[in-house]
Amino acid sequence: MNKPRVSILAIAVSAIIAAVYAALTVALAPISYGPVQFRASEALTVLPFLMPSTVYGIFIGCVIANLYTGSVLDIVFGSLATLLAGLLTAYFGKKGNSVKNRLLGCLMPVVFNAVIVGAVLTWGYQYMEFPNSPLMSYGFNALTVGLGEAVVLYLIGYTLLCQLPKIKVIRETIDKVNGKQA
Repeated sequence: MNKPRVSILAIAVSAIIAAVYAALTVALAPISYGPVQFRASEALTVLPFLMPSTVYGIFIGCVIANLYTGSVLDIVFGSLATLLAGLLTAYFGKKGNSVKNRLLGCLMPVVFNAVIVGAVLTWGYQYMEFPNSPLMSYGFNALTVGLGEAVVLYLIGYTLLCQLPKIKVIRETIDKVNGKQA
C-alpha cells in the first residue's frame, strides 16, 4: 500500500494554522486591514519554510480572514498573494535552513503583498491618496503594505523561523508533518 502524499497530521496542522491565521487577523482587525496594516497573522506565513504542506493552511486562513472585507478582489487577489508567497517561502525552506534562505523566505510575503495588495487597495478600494496620480497612490499603498509586512515578517516571522525548531516538541511535530522520523 502506498504512503499518502500528505498525512492526516499535516492536514490537521494546516487546519489549525488556518484557524489561527483567520482568528488573529479578525481579532486584530483595526490593524489587520486597510492601507496601513500590521497583520500579525502574516508572521505565520514563514511556517511553509519549515513545513511546506502548511502553505494551504495559510492560504485558507487568509481566504477566511479576507471574507470579512466583503471585497471579492481582496478575497481572490489578497489570498493569492499569500498563496504565492507561501509557495516561494517553502521553496527557500527546501533549499536549506541558512540565514540567507530564511531572509529570502521572509521577503516573499513582503514582496507579494506589497505588489498585489497595494494594487487591490488602490484600484479595488479606491484608496487614492493622490487623486491626480493613480500610480503615486499605488506606490504609496504598496509601500505602506510592504513596510507593515516587513515589520511583521522580520521581527516576528524571522524570530519564529529561528526559535521554533529549537523547541523539542515543535521540532518533533515539524519532522512528523514533513514525514521524517522524530
